[in-house]
Amino acid sequence: MEKIDKGSNFKMQFLIIGIYLALTMSGLILMKLGGNTGSFAMENGNINFGISPISLIGFICYIGSFFVYTRMVVMFDLSYITPLCTGIVQILTLIASKVVFKENISIQGIIGASIIILGLIIMNWRKV
Repeated sequence: MEKIDKGSNFKMQFLIIGIYLALTMSGLILMKLGGNTGSFAMENGNINFGISPISLIGFICYIGSFFVYTRMVVMFDLSYITPLCTGIVQILTLIASKVVFKENISIQGIIGASIIILGLIIMNWRKV
């Protein structure tokens, strides 16, 4: 019988979460940088779909993040992984909006982010 190393299993789970977060954030940032959602038209019986190259790369990253997410759903408890990753993505999106896009963050945004961080801490609090 094969012995499973808990340390390497933890590293693999951490790696998969990291890949998901990187793909999701790359997808969001690149789609916004690309500046369009694509155009879809039917002309003379042909279907035309146009999207900027940057938006296309972002779209591919975002689709990749979906496939990684489906793997995470199998590996983790759904009641744990969904709020964890959603919260982290929200915080990273807030940071990216300020750093990459120079958007203003309101006091409500800061309070909301603080509540999310507090929720993530409480959710992961381990009883000693």
